[in-house]
Amino acid sequence: MLDFSDFDTRGYRTVDVATGYGQWVGTYEDTVEDVMDLALLEELTAVDWGRLRHVADLGCGTGRTGAWLRQRGVSGTLDGVDLTPGMLRVARAKGAHDRLAEGDVRATGLESGAYDLVISSLIDEHLPELGPYYTEAGRLAAPGGFCVVVAIHPHFIMASGMPTHFTDGSGEHIAISTHIHLLSDHVTAGLGAGWRLVEMREGIVDGRWLERKPQWEKYRNHPVSAALVWQRDGAA
Repeated sequence: MLDFSDFDTRGYRTVDVATGYGQWVGTYEDTVEDVMDLALLEELTAVDWGRLRHVADLGCGTGRTGAWLRQRGVSGTLDGVDLTPGMLRVARAKGAHDRLAEGDVRATGLESGAYDLVISSLIDEHLPELGPYYTEAGRLAAPGGFCVVVAIHPHFIMASGMPTHFTDGSGEHIAISTHIHLLSDHVTAGLGAGWRLVEMREGIVDGRWLERKPQWEKYRNHPVSAALVWQRDGAA
């Protein structure tokens, strides 16, 4: 496994996931760009969003993904799990989810075999290992069910040396514990948990990005995020 400290160019003070997102919650949606994750979800073709009956949103955060799913026609049950109470309060106010629970994405406590889709966005860099996540997603998925994972691209983390971070009320940049998982690590973990990879997309630093972050010109055309779509065997 690659160690982020070998690539870190920022040297920010680092906090754990629960502490970091608990402090970031107030400005999170102002700083996370839709082009990082929601734009990639828009490109996926393997999942018919409107036909989903039961969805588990793991690492649901402030409910951004849940709100997007509702906009794309998901009308069935939508359950969310997140580690951070503050994030869950924001998600609860959005009203996209039917149930929200505080918990770990690797041990959610949700019902086995109940979900047509398990989805997670921008959380994998906080997991020391991917295997437990893919195993839990597999436990939750119904036969034929999907797992969609949107990740910050490992190339971008390494090329920029930039951890997941936020700016606190005093102006200090604070990093949240960040791990590097190569795309091959995802493939190995997903296959090892019984998933079949059916689609993959990569987002690059393009004009949409540079409109928002002109200082990223040096990263033009570098991959910045990735979406992987997995499916369980069995009748949908």
